[in-house]
Amino acid sequence: MSENQVKDISILLVEDNKGDARLIHEMFVDQEGKGSILSRYHLEWEKSIHAATAALNKKAVDIILLDLTLPDSSGLDTFKSIREHAGQIPIIVMSGLNDEKIAVDAVREGAQDYLVKGTVNSSLLARSIWYAIERKSLELEKEKLINELEEALSKVKTLSGLIPICANCKKVRDDEGYWNQVEVYIQNHSEAEFTHSYCPDCLKKLYPELVDENGKLKEAVK
Repeated sequence: MSENQVKDISILLVEDNKGDARLIHEMFVDQEGKGSILSRYHLEWEKSIHAATAALNKKAVDIILLDLTLPDSSGLDTFKSIREHAGQIPIIVMSGLNDEKIAVDAVREGAQDYLVKGTVNSSLLARSIWYAIERKSLELEKEKLINELEEALSKVKTLSGLIPICANCKKVRDDEGYWNQVEVYIQNHSEAEFTHSYCPDCLKKLYPELVDENGKLKEAVK
């Protein structure tokens, strides 16, 4: 999705301060008609962790804007509580606290961005939302590829460790105690396949009339 693609975007604002919520809404209004990601949006406003989690249980949203100081939670615990219910929804923390440690901790815990109230305009907010959604989408795609790779690797069979093999007939004992031809054992424990032929020594022993003294096929039978 490019920054100028217009689409309906569903936003959950978790903010207990009515004045701050109004300012954020005005930023959205300011972006209408400008071709940004906020040109078309649906905004839902909740004032507490309890109300926000209830809203998330009812329907999915594209992004969450989260104030860390709420009536029923504060600080990093607020983010952790929302994250537990957000699933794969990207979260932007918007706080009045210009606390670098909290900002770093929130990002380490999975927040896509940390914005300080009073320093944000409509363009910055729109860009932060766009980046957050794009980054989250890339993270999910990367996670999907990693899972697919791990699944593929788990299906690749490899041989390792000590393999019990008969010193005489060369059969191999499997994990259940049965003795198998070596090619059967290898095929069951790896991705290898076999084609059969004769080595020069066996060819000379089994079909002496077909080979010369060096164990090679005579010209007449090639």
